[in-house]
Amino acid sequence: MDIRRTLKANRGFLLFLCSFALLRTAVADWNPIPSGSMRPTLLEGDVVLVNRLAYDLKLPLTDLVLLPLGEPRRGDVVTLSSPVDGTRLIKRIVGLPGDRVAMRDGVLILNGEPQACRDAQRRGETLAPGWVVDAVRATEQLDGRPHAVQFLPGTAARRDLAETTVPPGQYFLLGDNRDNSADSRYIGTVPREKLIGRAHHVLVSADWLGEDGWRLAPRLDRWVTAIR
Repeated sequence: MDIRRTLKANRGFLLFLCSFALLRTAVADWNPIPSGSMRPTLLEGDVVLVNRLAYDLKLPLTDLVLLPLGEPRRGDVVTLSSPVDGTRLIKRIVGLPGDRVAMRDGVLILNGEPQACRDAQRRGETLAPGWVVDAVRATEQLDGRPHAVQFLPGTAARRDLAETTVPPGQYFLLGDNRDNSADSRYIGTVPREKLIGRAHHVLVSADWLGEDGWRLAPRLDRWVTAIR
């Protein structure tokens, strides 16, 4: 087969594939949520839209920043490459460069000020089929931006953290599911270049694991909803 003739005959399709790949690696992306570290904000089976141009224009497929475009804010939900092993994660920014961050008995303390959690409600949280634990859900505010957080009082977790100052060009991230999240308490602060983009909407969502085993049930009430 003549490769050049084949490429010429399919150049439109190949151009589409290249444009699509460039879009996903440099402009916008979508990511499925595989774990419960951001519950109750994000659920397993959500697919989120990510704006890769929210903070930086990068060379595609690299962490090389070509042009800064915006500043990360406290409360932003971001996708990132773990500085430990490169795993893609999704967390919330709670500490900016220069911030002093600490935790005491699960309470986030920013620059010496405890961040109050309001409207706490107890409920059961299913971690796996047949495994339900006590959970507390509440509303936390960062710079006046409210978002939901969850605590699992009966689960072993790192609830205390000595005060640390976020280095220049780095960020302190936490999962909203505070007692079930591998975040900056474990992986350290995250350099700006490791931030992939800001997650701003849930595109689609489906419950893929229920109490009765594997299943796939669309959660239509979560489709095309803004992330707070």
